[in-house]
Amino acid sequence: MNIIVYNTEYGRSMLRMEDGMKRNRNEIISEILKICITGASKTRVVYQANLNFRTVDPYLQLLIKNDLIRVNQGRRILYETTEKGKCLMETINQVHNTLSEDQGALILPTSAI
Repeated sequence: MNIIVYNTEYGRSMLRMEDGMKRNRNEIISEILKICITGASKTRVVYQANLNFRTVDPYLQLLIKNDLIRVNQGRRILYETTEKGKCLMETINQVHNTLSEDQGALILPTSAI
């Protein structure tokens, strides 16, 4: 999945996938879970998921609270995806792949055109 960053008139960037759609919450969560499979620092999550330090914190807290990632505190703090997190990541990816395959067959009602 390639991501294109657009700058808005207010100085913020907006993330969009190649097809022009913004990433939804589940796609961001799946990406964070994937990054943390082998253990990742917050900095690595921020850069690889194309987030910023302010937006990554609520996602990490949500994932920790739901036992989808765990915090390993050693010399530095690392976030690691749990088995439950791996299952969720696979489920999100299956749903995304299924919807992507059927996207060509999407027919809009004439009132929506």
